[in-house]
Amino acid sequence: MAAPAPEYLRFTSHKSLTHRLVLSTLTGRPVAISNIRSSSPTNPGLAPHEISFLRLLDSITNGTTMQISYTGTKLIYNPGLITGSVSTGGSDVVKCVLPDTCRRGVSWFLLPLCMLAPFSKAPINVRFEGEGVITSATETGDVSVDTLRTAILPLYESFGVMASKLELRVLQRSCTGAGGKGGGGIVELRFGSQFRLPKTQHMNRSPGRVKRIRGVAYCTGVSASNNARMIHAARGVLNPLVSDIHVAAQYDQAPLVSSGDRANPGGKKRTGIGFGLSLIAETSAQGVIYSADVPAPSEGGVTPEDVGKQCAYQLLEVISQGGCFTRVGAPTVLTLMAMGSEDVGRVRLGKDVVGTEDFIGLGRDLKRFGASSWGLRDVEEDESGDILVSIKGAGVGNVGRKIT
Repeated sequence: MAAPAPEYLRFTSHKSLTHRLVLSTLTGRPVAISNIRSSSPTNPGLAPHEISFLRLLDSITNGTTMQISYTGTKLIYNPGLITGSVSTGGSDVVKCVLPDTCRRGVSWFLLPLCMLAPFSKAPINVRFEGEGVITSATETGDVSVDTLRTAILPLYESFGVMASKLELRVLQRSCTGAGGKGGGGIVELRFGSQFRLPKTQHMNRSPGRVKRIRGVAYCTGVSASNNARMIHAARGVLNPLVSDIHVAAQYDQAPLVSSGDRANPGGKKRTGIGFGLSLIAETSAQGVIYSADVPAPSEGGVTPEDVGKQCAYQLLEVISQGGCFTRVGAPTVLTLMAMGSEDVGRVRLGKDVVGTEDFIGLGRDLKRFGASSWGLRDVEEDESGDILVSIKGAGVGNVGRKIT
């Protein structure tokens, strides 16, 4: 007797594509996604960065199958087991080469990859390289690798991930290239800590007051004085408010990539030229980090002083939104809480975070993948206007890890 055909969860459009694939992989539920940019007259179907992400999922899993329609507007994804970086050819590093047409920052790949890594059977070591790797923040809304390392990765410690086995290394920095695509950077993620089930979180306390501000000013292929100018402008806004401020300056040469000239196949050119600023604010409450990220636009025309001031004001705006997690970190926290043990966890979020389209969409997607509904109520202890979100874990856990 033939096995029954799997029941697919059906979605439309390319929005939240990576997160839906992550939830599919964690829960083992196959998905069918249709109408992917079907109305676009010039670029219908999956984009180059989405194809690269599918290849990455195939590299770190075993048994995953996927079917893409001829036009690329429909994807059928059957998840397999997350096995991690299986040793091949004497190396335990999975290489992910991004094409020069990639318009998304490398953090667009790293954020969902980090959600999968704790549930892997073995450690995950992935090296991103190629002409499409952008380590800076992008105009499409992706954060820089500095913000990911200082504001997102520390969130995993409270769920049971060992910080000593979690490392994100930037071997070659790059900014957005001409036309908003390509960078030529090199980034390596080593995620060596896996758990059976994420710990239940109770982040319902006050976020506290900001006690220090840290950050990284970076530039590639331009004058190193741009770093000092960004830092000086940001300090001009933040110094009257916080005394403990330290912003590091990072300068790299622009990456060398192939020129693409047929007459000179070995020719090289510089790409990924630009600068930007990443700031984080730590509060008196443990684990509460606010972040801001501003890159210089790829077409130019913006001074380092403008970038520094804009990033400082953006950080103040994020702090004013309140809550224990920002809009950038909330999806990671909420997803891990939904996958955890069958206990009720609580997290305090600002109204401006709860009221976003991404937050509502995430709750709906989790519900469709079998997670419990969320409970929302106002925080009554103070007049902050924050919302207390209660989440009951689904007990999904790590099916590949042995119980010790």
